[in-house]
Amino acid sequence: MKFKLEKNSEHQLAACLNLLQEVLGNSLLGVYLYGSAIVGGLQKYSDIDLFVVVNRPTNTQEKKQLVTHLLQISGIYKKSLKRPIEMSIAVKSEINPWHYPPKFDFQYGEWLRVPFEQGNIEPWATKALPDLALLITQVLLASQPLFGPSPQQLLSRVPYKDFILASIDSIEELMATIATDTCNVLLTLARIWSTLATDAMRSKLKAAAWAINHLPKELQIMMERAQAVCRGEHEDSWDALNQVVHTCAKKMIEEIYKQIRVRQLLSEHLNRIITYADDI
Repeated sequence: MKFKLEKNSEHQLAACLNLLQEVLGNSLLGVYLYGSAIVGGLQKYSDIDLFVVVNRPTNTQEKKQLVTHLLQISGIYKKSLKRPIEMSIAVKSEINPWHYPPKFDFQYGEWLRVPFEQGNIEPWATKALPDLALLITQVLLASQPLFGPSPQQLLSRVPYKDFILASIDSIEELMATIATDTCNVLLTLARIWSTLATDAMRSKLKAAAWAINHLPKELQIMMERAQAVCRGEHEDSWDALNQVVHTCAKKMIEEIYKQIRVRQLLSEHLNRIITYADDI
């Protein structure tokens, strides 16, 4: 699978891989680039998404080293020429054999920068992370190995019902951040909705296009704006649109749950599979 990054992003990717190899040594099993860099293309504010598999939990010193260096490698969202890094590390035995909810070992993202800078190297309340079901599905469907074997050799396929459970579990967390991360929340809800309706994942921009074709006319402008913000063509400002934003989000959530009710997912569709849409 081919992918193309800007020079800055290539340097960041190389720095991340070097860091992982130096810090984790023989415990490192696989490093995979996924997300926008592979599917749909990096947009103006896209993260560099990395999934890492190890054969044992990282220790405190290793976490400190990772945090110290990733704070330098990763760009601050919208404030740096460098892209933000989102890195998730999981111990193989925690995700294969598969069980729900899966657990991660370490995670870096710009939303964690403040606690990391304050010296808290494990700022999460729990290591149970339903979102790993979505992440692993993306990695298995479309990713670039940077180190180690193909992901199919390390990871178990996520059962359809657990993929859906993870999608549902993410909604509450998304809505908690809609005021500060409006564009991402709208695009993510669109992707959840389109995935449930079609059994095919899309890039966020493609999911937004799909949602525009299925939303009432008066709400389509919100997704068109989210597309423009994602592409860097419109200012990421939503303060004057709070009411319409919430109406749009609630409509998509309503449609998400409608899909779940119609399909009776937990009892009748356990063997369905998620693919990537042909239009990516």
